[in-house]
Amino acid sequence: MGTVRLKKTPVLNAANALTVVRIVLIPVFVALVIASEMTDPWLRVASGIAFSVASITDYVDGWVARRFELVTSFGKVADPIADKALTGSALVLLSAYGVLPWWITLVILVREWGITLMRFSMLKYGVIAASRGGKLKTVLQIAAIAWYLFPFPSPWSAVGIVLMYAALIVTVVTGIDYVVAAYRLRRESQ
Repeated sequence: MGTVRLKKTPVLNAANALTVVRIVLIPVFVALVIASEMTDPWLRVASGIAFSVASITDYVDGWVARRFELVTSFGKVADPIADKALTGSALVLLSAYGVLPWWITLVILVREWGITLMRFSMLKYGVIAASRGGKLKTVLQIAAIAWYLFPFPSPWSAVGIVLMYAALIVTVVTGIDYVVAAYRLRRESQ
């Protein structure tokens, strides 16, 4: 009878490095938004670029981790926290500068942090994988936030509003879907 050796993935790898890059870009992004006060077009472009680059690392780090089998416990925890910190800080800043209504920010943040905490608490029963709807939610949130950050002239600026309402709807619907999935997972594990 032979033994099976499991491949131990080092914490220092490309996927985790991209997550760390995203974490480092968050204060840079925040500083650029604060410096712009959402009025300086060049600083708004710079903040939009910083946000977009940080957001792209979210997709790339996940792809790299899965493609090259670099999934680690650090990545499983740090990646969603970095994602929520990036989008959360963007939403709070947009609302603080009067660009986005606070109620939208609050609904999205409550859903995001609530579902993240629920998914972590459900790990003892199993993993609630990201759904297609959850991935669509992320894309819509990123697109909406980026659109708000870049200084698009009217009528193009209205696209941000449409994207944000679409993101809000998908965020709420997928939040309900994740709660149902967690309930089923817990019921099946008993």
